[in-house]
Amino acid sequence: MTAEQPTAPQAHADPTDMASTSGSAAASKAHEPPVDAAEEDHRKGRFGTPGRPINRRSPFMIGLLGGLGLLLAYTIFLGLRNAASIMVLIFIALFLAIGLNPAVGRLRAWGVPRGGAVAIVALTVIALLAGGIVALIPPLVSQTSQLIGNVPDYIASLQRNQTINDLVQRYDIVDKVKNALDAGTVGNAVGGVVGGAKLVFGTIFNTLTVLVLTIYFMATFDRLRETAYSLVPASRRTRVRLLTDEILTKVGAYMVGALMIAVLAGASTFVVAMILGLGYPFALAVVVAVCDLIPQIGATLGAVIVSLVGFASSLTDGLVCVVFFIVYQQIENYLIYPTVMRRSVQVSDVAAVVAALLGVALFGVVGALVAIPMVAAVQLIMREVVAPSQQSR
Repeated sequence: MTAEQPTAPQAHADPTDMASTSGSAAASKAHEPPVDAAEEDHRKGRFGTPGRPINRRSPFMIGLLGGLGLLLAYTIFLGLRNAASIMVLIFIALFLAIGLNPAVGRLRAWGVPRGGAVAIVALTVIALLAGGIVALIPPLVSQTSQLIGNVPDYIASLQRNQTINDLVQRYDIVDKVKNALDAGTVGNAVGGVVGGAKLVFGTIFNTLTVLVLTIYFMATFDRLRETAYSLVPASRRTRVRLLTDEILTKVGAYMVGALMIAVLAGASTFVVAMILGLGYPFALAVVVAVCDLIPQIGATLGAVIVSLVGFASSLTDGLVCVVFFIVYQQIENYLIYPTVMRRSVQVSDVAAVVAALLGVALFGVVGALVAIPMVAAVQLIMREVVAPSQQSR
């Protein structure tokens, strides 16, 4: 007799469970958002299977992005080149505002409101410029007329000199002068007159622009400075504020030193004009002082004006003026200027001379204007930032 094998109970699905499962599936399907037609077409592949994303490292994409970058860089270069002249004027005005701000601060310490202090400083600068122009015009007109009137006498005295006559005949100077005075030379002279008029009006426009911008920067100096400080991280703002204020102080000291040098040049010119008996000695001194404030070409311009006045008086007076200014400019460039800048801006003699020469060679008038303050700023940063950082390593 064989034993009965136990049979496993058969699982029977409950109709109630099946109904609940199908109902929940239908309910979840009913709650799903409706499928967009375009998305359904995309799933079905009606327009084809989507391809792989564009490879940004492909040679085409690299070349395209590189070309666009070069085009953008060239556009920025063109914009900066076209706006270079205006940017230079803005920079000069900002530099002058920084240099004149200590005077505004001194007036405010005396109880003058900022608007009144800015007005006083601005009117003083305008008065100095107007005084220089007014002092320049009368002697320039009168002495130039005298110089033109004395030209025949100069020529006659030169003709009586046998050495000069031999040189004229040997190098055929008379015929060369006649050939030079042709129609083309006259046309070039007319073009030069037109160019000179453009230069004069352009100089007037640039001067007025710098003057207006300087007044605006002085009026809003504190607000501009605080805005610049707010862009610095808070953890470093105090140190940056102290260093920047010290640099701004040195710029103001540089302006004071430049004024002292200009006054010394004017006083020396006044003494020489009095000794030679030239007309308008005080006016000539003012002209030289104002011109000496212009970097690079100012001292030469003042020397030329005074020398023309000297030649209008006599040949000897003109030669004395030329020799005086040649000697004085060498003394000013290599002795007076470095000494004053060392005491006011605390820059060494060698650094002052080298900075002035490099500033003129690299950036012209603007470079000469900011050379000494930049050296003072670099020395301060090296002493207070770079040197302690290197010492701590």
